[in-house]
Amino acid sequence: MIYPIVVYGCPVLREQTQNIDANYPNLQQLIDDMFATMYNAEGIGLAAPQIGLSIRMFVIDLEVLAEDDPQFKGFKKVFINPQIIEFGEELESCDEGCLSVPGVSESVKRPKKIRIQYLDEKMEAHDEVYENYKARVIQHEYDHLEGKVFVDRISPIRRQMNRSKLSSMVSGKIRCRYRIKTAK
Repeated sequence: MIYPIVVYGCPVLREQTQNIDANYPNLQQLIDDMFATMYNAEGIGLAAPQIGLSIRMFVIDLEVLAEDDPQFKGFKKVFINPQIIEFGEELESCDEGCLSVPGVSESVKRPKKIRIQYLDEKMEAHDEVYENYKARVIQHEYDHLEGKVFVDRISPIRRQMNRSKLSSMVSGKIRCRYRIKTAK
């Protein structure tokens, strides 16, 4: 099933999410549907709040980038109940976009290195360190679980410059190439 992607302005994007366990209804189907929804929108990551669910889960697939950088080959992961437990001190700026904020791309400063604990789709625990682009994508999706979107991390002047686009999203006056759900 392809879900509509929730757009900036929808309250679910600002909610704190809840942990889930192996008994979450139809978990494997939800994971499959999240990947299908993400691929349909040509994304590389998707968090549960982006499809209207306030649960602590996101999916990432960087395989599409493997042609340019072999480190991304086979990097397809499910993160359930993740907790970033350590952020590196060194920061790096890079352009980011988001399926929930279509048409907006801005430079975001994030730590280059993180340590994260999470469960995979088999509910097996992991404690891993990621750097550079992998760390950035994970942090971007993790923000969704914390009620944040990437435009919360841009400078006030850049946010002001995007105000009309963001206002259009909030008011439901937006067109997109994939199915979306607006606040209105």
